[in-house]
Order: sequence, then C-alpha cells, then structure tokens
Amino acid sequence: MDRRKRLRRGRMIFLGIGILVVLLNVAAWNSAAFSDWYIAHVFPVWVGTYGRLNGLFPFSVGEWMIGAGLAVLGLAVLLGIGWAGIGSVLAVRHLWCRRPREAVHAAGAGLGIYRKVSVAYYRFFVWTLMIVCLVMTLNCFILYHASTFSEQYFGEDDNVYALEELIGVYNMVAEQCNRLSGEMLRDEDGMALYPGSLGRDGELLDMEDMARELMARLGEEYPRLKGYYPRPKALAASDFMCQQHMQGYYFPFSMEANYNDVMHILNFPSTMCHELAHLRGYIYEDEANFIGYLACVESEDAFFQYAGYLSVLVYLRNDIYKARREDRAAYEEAIERIAPVEVEARVWEDNVFVVQEEWDRIDGKALIDTEVVDKAADVFIDTNLKIHGISDGAVSYSRVVKLLLQYYRYHGLGDI
Repeated sequence: MDRRKRLRRGRMIFLGIGILVVLLNVAAWNSAAFSDWYIAHVFPVWVGTYGRLNGLFPFSVGEWMIGAGLAVLGLAVLLGIGWAGIGSVLAVRHLWCRRPREAVHAAGAGLGIYRKVSVAYYRFFVWTLMIVCLVMTLNCFILYHASTFSEQYFGEDDNVYALEELIGVYNMVAEQCNRLSGEMLRDEDGMALYPGSLGRDGELLDMEDMARELMARLGEEYPRLKGYYPRPKALAASDFMCQQHMQGYYFPFSMEANYNDVMHILNFPSTMCHELAHLRGYIYEDEANFIGYLACVESEDAFFQYAGYLSVLVYLRNDIYKARREDRAAYEEAIERIAPVEVEARVWEDNVFVVQEEWDRIDGKALIDTEVVDKAADVFIDTNLKIHGISDGAVSYSRVVKLLLQYYRYHGLGDI
C-alpha cells in the first residue's frame, strides 16, 4: 500500500472514531436506557479485561499514564515554541537581508528534518487526543447519564423528608460512631490501628482485599454491583492528592481504583469502596459515597464499620445545621421530639482528613501552595460536574444525605 492510500485510510479511521464519539455522547445524553444498557453489558468488559490486566501491576498504571500524557503535551508545546522562534528569525532575516529569498531558502533547507519530525509528532498528538476522547466517552461520559442508584433500587420517592428523619439517621450514625470508637485498637498516641480483617472464608485479609470482598457481597443484594473488582492501589502522588483534598481517584484510562495513602487511616475503607463503585458504573460522587458507606457498615469488621459511619457523619451534621439556619423555629420544635446525639470528642479526633504532622511535612516540601492547588482542584471538579449536567456542581457530594434518608425510609430505621 502506497503512502497516499495509507494516509487516506488513516483519515477515514480517524473520522470514523470521531463520529462514533459524537454518536455515543448524543445517545447517552438523550437516553438513560442506552446508558443503562451500556453499563450492564459493555462497560464490565473493559473492567474485566483491561482493568484486570492493569491490576497485575503493583503500582498505579494511571499515574504513569498521566505522567506520559503531560510529557506528550509538553513536547507539543515545545515544538510549537520552536516554530514560533523559527518564524520570528525568518521574519527578521527577510526584513534585513539584502537577498531575503536566498536567506529563507537556505534556512528552509536546514529545517527539513525539523519539519518532518513536527508533522509526524503533531499527527501522533491529534490521534492521541482522539483516543483520549474515545476512552473518556466509553469509561466516563456515558456513565453520567444512566439511571441513578435510588431509581434502580428504591423506586419512586417524594423527596420530602421531615427534619426528624434527618436527625434520626444522624443519631443512629452518631451512636454507632461513639460505640465503635471504643472498640478500635490504638497506638500510644491514640491513633486507630488496622489489625486486618477476616474474610468470608475465614482467611485474614488486608484492607484492599477486604474492600473487594465487601463490594462483591454488596453485589449479591444489588445486581449492578456484581462482577470483578481490581485491587485498590495507593497513589505515589498522595501528597499532591492531599493538597487537592482528594481521598481517591478513578482512572478511566487504566480502569483502576486508587486511594490516597497519606490521609488518616480511617478514611481508607470507605474511599476504597467508593472508588470501586465507580468501576461498576456509578460515576456520581454522592452515589459512590453512599455505596462505599453501605459496603463498610454491612461488614462484620468493626474497623470498616467505624470508617463507614465516619464517612457520612459530617454530611449529616452539616445538613442539620443548615436546617437550623433556615428555620430556627422548626428546628427547635423538632429537637423537642428528637434531640441530636452528642458525638464524643474521640470520634471527632478520628474524623480528620490528614493529621497535622503530615500537613506540616507536605506544606514544608510543596512546590505549589496547598491553597492554590485546592482552589484549582475545586474549580476543575465543579466545572466537570456541571458539564455533565449536574447543575449544582460540587455540592452534589452532599446528596449522599438524601440517599441515606431514602435508604433508611425504604428499609425502616427501626430495622437497623
């Protein structure tokens, strides 16, 4: 096949991929049924094959991909800067040289190799961008338009909840936190320690494998959660994740569940289960929060249970405070019937993102100020959520409270 035919075939393939990306996104935006079908029948194939392959590596493949992507982008920028510099030099020579055509011709002859390299590289760069768009569509964008967890498993709901219901769920979570905090194995400084977990077959499991087992168990009750789960992996760039106040990350390009291993250890279990939930097609953060909570509290392991209850405690408390600000009279009336439980000091000490010692270490060596990184991350997350039709952006994280209320109304708080 001659070069011209190869180029023509390449353009046709490129155009075909572009059309496929557009059609998939149009279908997803306009049909939840299509997105549900895709998640049920196609998305698990990527997790079970590509995700399983990347799971063989002990490190985060996604982090290496990000590094490679930044290198590819950086080289494209450098080539562009090079051409800008060359253009400036040629323009000056053209203006000041007595024989401008000869100068340009001589310079052009020396640029032949650079031009060929640049053309080849930018062709590769454009193809890379197209593949990125395809992978993001298949492993992320379509997922935003599927039916929600509550629609699938809780049915119709009037979305009207009495303040007493909110306080009731909060009290249950607070009481469990108070109880379980006293059951934790701790070091001499009071830091909770993880002794390992007993799996269903009696085998001693580490936290990563326990998270996988708990998610698999949850799949017995909620069918869409069935399937293969790769082992969660710690991020090498966990310090940078701390600066973004991020606990974990789902990599669509490597189908991995990654977690920040610098944060407080009691954040690990719910974060691992949260990221694994994304690998079953639940891309919304509030749903992944809820699924992570459910996987943890339904276990028989006290450490996982405590971590699960801790993961939603602040969300519930904040919504109670919000209700008090909005209608103080209604709040006072409600707490006469059901007063909020007082949370023990030890629970709040356990309920931290990163301990101060780690913050001091991170800030001491950071190249970019943590506040700057955090604000940039907030803008990116908020914008990304709004692009995919979540109008309240990052506020959607607190929607986990609504899911908790739906769940306990559906099952009955008294059955807990």
